Amino acid sequence: MAPPMSANSFLAALVAEGLTVIEEGDWRDHNRNTRGPWGPVHGVMIHHTVTSGHDTTVSICRKGYSGLPGPLCHGVICKKGHVHLVGYGRANHAGLGDPDVLAAVIAERALPVDNQATVDGNRHFYGFECENLGDGKDPWPAAQLEAIVRAATAICRHHSWDEESVIRHLDWQPGKVDPRGVDWDDIKARVAKRLGTEPAAQPKPKPKPARPVVDLSELVKAARSNPAAASQPVTYSGVKTVEAALVDEGLLTKRYSDGHYGTTTVQAYAAWQRRLGYRGADADGIPGKTSLVKLGQRHGFDVRN
Repeated sequence: MAPPMSANSFLAALVAEGLTVIEEGDWRDHNRNTRGPWGPVHGVMIHHTVTSGHDTTVSICRKGYSGLPGPLCHGVICKKGHVHLVGYGRANHAGLGDPDVLAAVIAERALPVDNQATVDGNRHFYGFECENLGDGKDPWPAAQLEAIVRAATAICRHHSWDEESVIRHLDWQPGKVDPRGVDWDDIKARVAKRLGTEPAAQPKPKPKPARPVVDLSELVKAARSNPAAASQPVTYSGVKTVEAALVDEGLLTKRYSDGHYGTTTVQAYAAWQRRLGYRGADADGIPGKTSLVKLGQRHGFDVRN
């Protein structure tokens, strides 16, 4: 018997297997737990949605439809191979199924033919709905099939299950055909192969770029010399950083963000000073440390000197 993993562990397992995961709203708390128990879990079930269109598919699987409230699975695997998490806990995906199939999944052996529908599968299976019309003609892109393999592997790896714990809806409930069009022997072989290896090491997060640093003394020099200079010289590179912040504040037109601390920039900076409450000579457009630090705090640069 295996208790369900936590929502955070579920997310971490998928990411560790190299999947692109998209979290939809309050998926961690979106479930049908008031309608019955969730767990123990014994396997992973794969479905097709009988829908087309990425946004429509995700919305239906999250919200459900008349007669079948959502979530209709835990994750939606779209044609791009992304996994959209729409719920966690008990979900309306498996329905009633065959007790002999459940026993075989628990024992991790070949499945018998499903000819009964008496056991609550929503309690015992993680479920993934895959965006596909299910008509045998709608293609299954390679990225989507790989995502099915990796999602199933992630859960099996966490619970120390083998590939026999991954089943189709058609294996569970009489009359179901999903996921139609998928070479299931190939999927299971690929899950088994991945389970025989360690999950790929996750790339280290990219370091955040260093914040720009504006030298107050150099900026003041530019503010005093540039307006009177000919041919709009750029005398200090930090001017561009300050002008970009003034543009974001709505005080400077973008075409004047050129690195030249000219009359227009002086006027824009004076407007910033007035916005801070400065008046008269204190709002002359020549930066002071207090006003510049406040601008930097709002727009991601530091000030020295």
